Amino acid sequence: MNLNLFSYFTTFDGHNMKTRFTFSLLLTLMLFIPLHQTSAGEDKPQTEPDLKTEAKDPLRLVLPPTIYAVPGIETSVYFDNVSLSINPANYVFDVHCNRGHLQQERWTYTPDEKEIGDYKFTLNVIDQNNEIIASQDSRLRVVPTAAGKDKPVSILMIGDSLTHNSIYPRHVRQLSQNFQGPKLKLIGSHNPNKEDGVQHEGYGGWTAVRFATHFNDNARQGHYRERGSPFLYADEDGKPKLDFPRYCKEFNDGKAPDLVTIFLGPNDVYSATDETIGERTDTMMNHLEILVKMIHDFSPKTRIGLMLPVPPAATQDAFGTTNGRGQTRWQYKRNQHYVVEQMSKKFGDQTDQQIFMVPTHINLDCAHNYPAVKVPWNAQTTEDTLRQNNAVHPAASGYQQIGDSLFCWIKEIMNQDKAK
Repeated sequence: MNLNLFSYFTTFDGHNMKTRFTFSLLLTLMLFIPLHQTSAGEDKPQTEPDLKTEAKDPLRLVLPPTIYAVPGIETSVYFDNVSLSINPANYVFDVHCNRGHLQQERWTYTPDEKEIGDYKFTLNVIDQNNEIIASQDSRLRVVPTAAGKDKPVSILMIGDSLTHNSIYPRHVRQLSQNFQGPKLKLIGSHNPNKEDGVQHEGYGGWTAVRFATHFNDNARQGHYRERGSPFLYADEDGKPKLDFPRYCKEFNDGKAPDLVTIFLGPNDVYSATDETIGERTDTMMNHLEILVKMIHDFSPKTRIGLMLPVPPAATQDAFGTTNGRGQTRWQYKRNQHYVVEQMSKKFGDQTDQQIFMVPTHINLDCAHNYPAVKVPWNAQTTEDTLRQNNAVHPAASGYQQIGDSLFCWIKEIMNQDKAK
């Protein structure tokens, strides 16, 4: 049909008319002939490029759905913690919320008891052309101080060296005493500092894989480097088996804990690259699922808080001291950010199954609350500077910020119980 029409118009009298008709027909045909076809000749929509999502949010914002706050406790959103860029100073971060203060590097807020309730929270990121290039909504929830007042609550904290250090577990326990409860009982087989009431299952260097699979006869006793998973026991045939009821019988009078928190990530993905981070994160999350199932098979009502991994120290100095040339700050920040994204996607919509995301990543001052030492700028000067010297382990003040975030989440859980 098209060829006959083409023949008709090209034989029309007049050279110019012939040329014009030919050109017009070619344009018409080009508009209607499909450019992409399947092997069967059917139309196939053109695939959108993978960069479309990246173009909408080039900074990959990771605000939590809810930001928890308690009267008298500072809550902050550090902009570098919730975005991914080499230099956040290249952007303007603009928060729209009728509570709190917008500062250079953060939004911060310490509520009082009169401000209980929910507030809209929007973060916009603006470039040098004054264009909004990324935006994300959340909500600020101020929880009553009296939530969980004097209520006995048991909590099991599982983690790596950040839990092993025991500073944030101790801080959470202290906050529960200073802010009307709940009456927290920390359970666990590990108390590295021999502090009264600060038991947990935190071990330096451990991963989700190790907690789910590593077995030996020294579990729950001896030096932590020689221990097996505290949740693995030999069955009647001598084969290792996750046995949470038996663990609870040993360390919580046979009762399941009311709350369990799991704070892992740095050892799971520290050395990953862009090529390996996907596989490493999948391995981590698969074994987190094993631990979650272990807990809920015994006690479906136990609330499990997955604490999102915190960002590293703010400068490359910390990585040069900690690990020589083994990793850069930028690569590990990319790794940590990816884990936050993937954990949020996988577990973020499971509150009906008693699985919660604890937004520990937003409220840590990575510039000032990591260890630093005063050193000369170079060998030929007496002028000193402060250089960070630990990549992934905060200073005491940083651990306390982590504890603040966790405690605000605990208060939210207590408030939910009160509402039922």
